[in-house]
Amino acid sequence: MQQRHTDIINLVNEKGRASVGEMSTKLGVSEVTIRHDLNKLEKEGFIRRVHGGATPHNTDNVSHRITVNYEHKRKMAMCAASLVEHGETIMIEGGSANALLAKELGKRSDVTIITPSSYIAHLMKETDVKIIVLGGLYQHESESMVGTLTRLCIKHTHFTKAFLGIDGLHPNTGFTSRNMMRADVGVAILEKGAQNIVITDSSKFGQVHNTPLYQFEQVDMVITDEDASLEYVHLLEKHNIKVVK
Repeated sequence: MQQRHTDIINLVNEKGRASVGEMSTKLGVSEVTIRHDLNKLEKEGFIRRVHGGATPHNTDNVSHRITVNYEHKRKMAMCAASLVEHGETIMIEGGSANALLAKELGKRSDVTIITPSSYIAHLMKETDVKIIVLGGLYQHESESMVGTLTRLCIKHTHFTKAFLGIDGLHPNTGFTSRNMMRADVGVAILEKGAQNIVITDSSKFGQVHNTPLYQFEQVDMVITDEDASLEYVHLLEKHNIKVVK
């Protein structure tokens, strides 16, 4: 993704609505170029075109969430990909940072990815990576499988590393999620006893959501960004969680 496209998406998300003229002035390119960019970004599901400008796409859309803190997530994905060994079978739970991890692994052909995420499976369609997609109830907003059947599929698969996402981390509540059904899938993954690795940017630190997710002792590593505060780094390390940033 071009930096200008990322800047456009961030501007639209911050303001709620941005005009073509405003974006042209702020980014130093012509209005014709901005209109071309907006048409492309709308087709890819990142923004919604309106008369004279653009508004944010559905904020639950995975394609949209990838663009939020994109550079942080891209670097975290590259770090996570470096941990995956030749011939390894891994679980990628879902979410925006994990989607970028899958995209990074798509440059290889020596790994097997198990995932409940149809979004991730679709993202990998032009790669040589072996994909195992779990069955279950399709959840439209997360583009992922959830429910009893998904848990059963997880029970009957084996993997050595699991990469998971979160929506919040707080000293009093631990890791939390805003999506109860996806949280249930995440818990089932952790119960397999693989090396459990959370990928999250530091904007989630300090947030609390309605659904408890993982206990500190269930997580082996957290991959985050360089903006992570020492308070949260120390919190995680106190619980014997390795922090990589």
